Amino acid sequence: MEVRPWQQHYDEHVKLNQTYPETCIPDFLRQSAARAPERTAVFFGDIAGDGQLYSRRITYAELDELSDRFAGALQQDGFKPGDRVAFYMPNCPQYMIGYYGTLKAGGIVVPCNALMVAREVAAQVNNAGAEFLVVAGQMYAAIKAVRANTCLRKVVVTNVADFLPPEIQDGAPIVNVVETEATVWLSSFLKAPRGAAVAIDPSDSAILMYTGGTTGLPKGAELTHRNLVCNTLQMTNWMFGPEAASRDERIMTILPMSHSYAMTVCMNLAVFNGFEQIVIQNPKDFNLFLKTIDRLKPTFTSAVPAIYTTINCHPEIQEGRYDLKSIRIWTSGAASLPAEVQLAFENITGCKIIEGYGLSEASPVTHFNPVSGGTVGSIGLTLVDTDCKIVDYETETRTLAAGEEGILCVSGPQVMKGYWNNAEETAKVLKHDGEGKLWLHTGDVAVMDEKGYVRIRDRKKNLILASGGFNVYPREIEERLYEHPAVHECAVIGVPVGSPDQRIKAFVALKPGLIVSAEEIREWCAAGLSRYKVPKFIEFCDEIPKTTVGKISHLMLKNAETGEAQ
Repeated sequence: MEVRPWQQHYDEHVKLNQTYPETCIPDFLRQSAARAPERTAVFFGDIAGDGQLYSRRITYAELDELSDRFAGALQQDGFKPGDRVAFYMPNCPQYMIGYYGTLKAGGIVVPCNALMVAREVAAQVNNAGAEFLVVAGQMYAAIKAVRANTCLRKVVVTNVADFLPPEIQDGAPIVNVVETEATVWLSSFLKAPRGAAVAIDPSDSAILMYTGGTTGLPKGAELTHRNLVCNTLQMTNWMFGPEAASRDERIMTILPMSHSYAMTVCMNLAVFNGFEQIVIQNPKDFNLFLKTIDRLKPTFTSAVPAIYTTINCHPEIQEGRYDLKSIRIWTSGAASLPAEVQLAFENITGCKIIEGYGLSEASPVTHFNPVSGGTVGSIGLTLVDTDCKIVDYETETRTLAAGEEGILCVSGPQVMKGYWNNAEETAKVLKHDGEGKLWLHTGDVAVMDEKGYVRIRDRKKNLILASGGFNVYPREIEERLYEHPAVHECAVIGVPVGSPDQRIKAFVALKPGLIVSAEEIREWCAAGLSRYKVPKFIEFCDEIPKTTVGKISHLMLKNAETGEAQ
């Protein structure tokens, strides 16, 4: 790829001429286990009744052996390369055992977020054609109720507590399931001998990462081993440089490993480099979150804006009772980070947030701000060996100049093979240019400056056509709302009032104990925005609805909105 302007602004440690081995994801684990078998791969714990944090330690040798046994159990059950295994559980060591075990057997992992309801899991399982499902015990009853409507042949059940330390197990939720031919315990599954080696090509599919589409139906982004290997190495290079494996890093994984962001930037990155990884089961358990930082001193973590918003308002953080500075690199992704949230976090904690950008279809990362410091409000620079352009709205074929607003497109080794069994949807987002180069059209409205820093204006589908024919991006209004001292969270949508015009409606959640009127909110907006951007309707709510990964969901608000705003 020819030299791009953004490469001049990379951190000094970032290697430009990066090479990517012809390897597969399971090799990450095998190599780390061979280099340092007794090194801790996973810390997994919780807070006991005495208020203390207890963690269980799993070594790389143990993780490698257990995932080998998982692969062996699949093979004994007639599993073939290319078959799919779905996972429905919170973050836990069992997820990692099954993830790497499935890939070792030549299979394809189908992650299901733990916050999904059983009906959604069933739809995803059927779309993927998964015959195996690994499920946490507390979710088994829901799966049992829908199982007859799925293509599942075998369900593997595990109590998350099985991998917690003894001090925690007594109070942890346990279910009792009678084993049958079609339903087995993971503990029984792992008694199998280590699986036979399977020849895996880097071009083979590894993950079906499901993502919402314009139709609302699930679409599985088909990611290959090469996609995932390349993105893991790109992020290792970006964050730590070419000598990463010699560093003593401790990754804290708080986001669901079933989401592409945590999968690559935390789990696979940690395993590739042989780093220690602290696995947090529940991202909403801030008591556990804070005690974990205080005791285990992680050095790197990835979060979403909603988590940073909660940290900013947490009384023990504001009182200075917890020092978060052991974490040298805080990253944010999966949703746009409001500038006010970032600045407040940095003022309160003294820590920096490095914002990035990606999407499931790109494994997921394509952009990040430099670790040394980037631009607030920007998603940063395009990663090494990734190309980027902004194209016009109308045809999405004309490349725009710096400063012009259009649709963000990316190209690189991390871009997916396509959507699983969905050529029509694939053709909408994967397009060749006039020179035959393949581009992923993201659907995000963006602008790139002369240095190559990219700012996301909004999703194209979130665009509001306001009265008078003005195009309004919700994010601009949301940024203004976040500047108000009483606003905790917010979201802005367009309410239909007759084709094609829409009225602007803001949903606002206030900080605890603070009161403000709708008129005061409008006046605040009017003082910083053009008149046509001021929300017509204001609705106060306790909490803004979010997706399963913690992103504020404009789609949920639109679906719930009748148009009869108050």
